[in-house]
Amino acid sequence: MENFVYGNRTLWIFGRGTQSRLGEFVERFAGTRGKVLLHFGGNSIRRSGLYELAKTQLRERGVAFVELGGVVPNPRLALVREGVELCRREGVTFILAVGGGSVIDSAKAIAAGVPEENGDVWETFVSRRPLKRALDVATVLTIPATGSEMSPNTVITDEASGYKLGYGDEKLRPVFSIVNPELFFTLPPNQIANGVSDMMSHIFERYFSNTPHCEITDGLCESVLRTIVRNALALRENPRDYDAWAEIGFAGTIAHNNLLGLGREQDWACHGMEHEISAVYDVAHGAGLAVVTPAWMRYVLPEKSAKLAQFARNVFGVPAGADDAATARAGIDALVAFYEKMGLPVTMRALGVPDDSRFEEMAKKAVLGRSRDGREIPQGNFRRLYSRDIVAIYRLAAE
Repeated sequence: MENFVYGNRTLWIFGRGTQSRLGEFVERFAGTRGKVLLHFGGNSIRRSGLYELAKTQLRERGVAFVELGGVVPNPRLALVREGVELCRREGVTFILAVGGGSVIDSAKAIAAGVPEENGDVWETFVSRRPLKRALDVATVLTIPATGSEMSPNTVITDEASGYKLGYGDEKLRPVFSIVNPELFFTLPPNQIANGVSDMMSHIFERYFSNTPHCEITDGLCESVLRTIVRNALALRENPRDYDAWAEIGFAGTIAHNNLLGLGREQDWACHGMEHEISAVYDVAHGAGLAVVTPAWMRYVLPEKSAKLAQFARNVFGVPAGADDAATARAGIDALVAFYEKMGLPVTMRALGVPDDSRFEEMAKKAVLGRSRDGREIPQGNFRRLYSRDIVAIYRLAAE
């Protein structure tokens, strides 16, 4: 196990009706002397009543605010820059994100970009330089998936260049997040499935590690994965099952607040490969991960069969086979079968990627997105992947 330092400043307000305490916590953290940016996506929070509730509670507490909606899946740099300029012009000191992971990611990027000394926000994503300052962010979660409600991470797409990049800084970890599983009851099946795939991938990126002697976090990862699988299938039967949503909502947060990654080298290759797919084809991130992840597992299996066999046994209950490779293959098949039960695509064609004409382009972007000299920066650590490897994985995913 590696050395680690871990802190988590996010106050987590979880359970039934907790959105009714929104004004209380905004006043506690933002005060009434500054101004809040209310950041959201489209019409879903209007239909649910969250939009009016948020505005009413801010007004009742005497908190001034301005609004910026329009966040879309795979949130865009153009809206982030618009938000940065709005916050600077209006003197915004605090950002309240009401929505899912895309809204929260957009809010974090705006929070990073507002202080002038941080420079251009996209250059911060490219260089990964640490932030000097950032606005505080708080969230009301409407879709459990990305774990952004308690993570220091954000992902943004630059439509002009076609790149999709992630960034992380502890200053972006929300100061508080409200999670009420009742707000998830009306999510459609595809959003449930995509969210489940995303949170499972956040665990995979930590679990598949070369670091030995990580029994505590291995066990935590396996337990949370089993919980997700069991309760996701329950939600397919009854999408208004509060207890199942509570388990899924808890799992989505803990999957990405980095508790499960402590003391271990992490991977993140599947996320890097999927980001290029969703940047080009604008597919749902969770759907893309369901396609890429089994293909990645099959590609690394010859060198990493022991860990994949452990996953098969401890998550899907696959009996030990004649050798680790056989057990691992059965575990991958079990994962694919679960994705199919959830209605997720498991091939490139089912995802909406029609052919392999852009595989090499996407693979190059995956390894050159942060390169300053044109040399490839490999994806992942469990097995380092260069552009040729990524093309091979994309092709496995197309079979």
